[in-house]
Amino acid sequence: MSYQRIKWMILFLPTVTIGLWEYVRHQWLMPYLSMEAGNWLSPLIIYIVSITVLRGLFQMMEHTRAALDQERIAKGKLEERQQLAGELHDGVAQSLFLLGVRLDQARRRFDQPQVVQLLNDLSRTVSEANHDVRQAIADLKQAPRQEGAQTSSLEARIQAMVPLAGVKVDVDWQLEDDIFSPSEQAELLACLREALLNIHKHARARSARIVGMMNERGWQIAVEDDGSGYNRDDLEQPGRFGLRITAERAQQRGWTFDFERVDERTVFVLREGKHHG
Repeated sequence: MSYQRIKWMILFLPTVTIGLWEYVRHQWLMPYLSMEAGNWLSPLIIYIVSITVLRGLFQMMEHTRAALDQERIAKGKLEERQQLAGELHDGVAQSLFLLGVRLDQARRRFDQPQVVQLLNDLSRTVSEANHDVRQAIADLKQAPRQEGAQTSSLEARIQAMVPLAGVKVDVDWQLEDDIFSPSEQAELLACLREALLNIHKHARARSARIVGMMNERGWQIAVEDDGSGYNRDDLEQPGRFGLRITAERAQQRGWTFDFERVDERTVFVLREGKHHG
């Protein structure tokens, strides 16, 4: 039922009710019902209609109005996201593209191996940053989630990031949301996002797994993949700064971060507190 129709029903229903009552009363009930009794029954009937029918109509009106407000908010957020996407595209993305072109030109002009290697690393870093920015632009152009989704569980938000890995990812999440503060949840999601992007860019994996669980020392979160592994020296290359940033995030929060190879699987681990094992 539309919002306007509900309002008109609320306005007219008491009038129609009392009019019908008075008609029935004077047409058929006068021989059986005294004037005083009829006068007492009139407000009683209005009260009964108010607490039954009108109360339900008011609840319907509130729900309809809330839905309209949510739609208006969602539309406003979508417009803001699209505006931000346009600004990113016209600013950061175009600048990164131009920087990549200039690096390619510089790479063709120098023949020293060390310079070429450095330019290759810089070009790869710019390419990855450009990919991330364009992915953010694509996400911003999509309609934002409803308010209920924005306040959804941590597991649901992790599930929403799974496509970033580019492979099948199983999620085994046994942690309660309330063990993390809102700021810790934001940091945790940023770390997991980097782990999934690392799988997509470097692992050459076929599948992955995210496990969140409690043990005797506190919570532990692991992201595992069956990819080709890694060389620790590679993590120090200019193009592989994401994991170093993740380690710094963990250190600032007092967490432990490990990135290791275990049983032919690459394991990205975050643990509560500064401990190992």
